[in-house]
Amino acid sequence: MTYLVDTHLLLWAAGDPSKLSTEARAILEDPDHCPWFSAASLWEIAIKHALGRDDFKIEPRRLRRGLLDGGWRELAITSEHALATLDLAQVHKDPFDRILLAQAHAEGATLLTSDRILAAYGMGVRNV
Repeated sequence: MTYLVDTHLLLWAAGDPSKLSTEARAILEDPDHCPWFSAASLWEIAIKHALGRDDFKIEPRRLRRGLLDGGWRELAITSEHALATLDLAQVHKDPFDRILLAQAHAEGATLLTSDRILAAYGMGVRNV
């Protein structure tokens, strides 16, 4: 199964795995699962890192390199993804989370998240 990992889970997996739930850790460590990260997550991390946010201290270039070296697949943002946000209910207002959800839907992946608001979308989202 293919999982697109949301930004916070991505940060935790790379920088502080103890914050991951047992379920999230099991999914990410399972060799039968293909973890993806989105360019949108790196964009969000880069913006918040540049602003000096305490929860975004990791250097985005190092994070990307580590993810790629660790076997993660990078998902670029396409115009198809951008347009897919039009089909989403207005449950979540965060543009980064909305593009992640649209990407997961467009690519047939499951969005892995710990965000209860995102989980409210139901199908195609796994709350861990």
